[in-house]
Amino acid sequence: MARLNLLLLIAVLGSAMYLVHTQYMSRQLFTELHRVELETRRLELDQDRLQVEKRAQATPLRIEKLAKEQLKMRTATPAITQYVRQDGTVIPAVAAPAPSATLPAQRPVSTRGAH
Repeated sequence: MARLNLLLLIAVLGSAMYLVHTQYMSRQLFTELHRVELETRRLELDQDRLQVEKRAQATPLRIEKLAKEQLKMRTATPAITQYVRQDGTVIPAVAAPAPSATLPAQRPVSTRGAH
């Protein structure tokens, strides 16, 4: 009988220790989950803020201003447009030439983006 009582006492103590360990691990995991949720919220707010900044930086007026000031670009006009024939020769034009039935097809090409 004493052996059975001792065995049952060891079993109860073992299960109590296991329960304490399980609760401890559960609390640790809950704390970690809470920390990760807070980090997720912070990152989502950062992403939203960066999206707003990106939209503010990409306004057409700002892009045009940067293109003119930093890249020294200018708006394409007929005065700076060149026309290229199919054989590769370039025709500078102040105004768009009148299409002729005897001339090969011509395509306008902007000199702004030429390589």
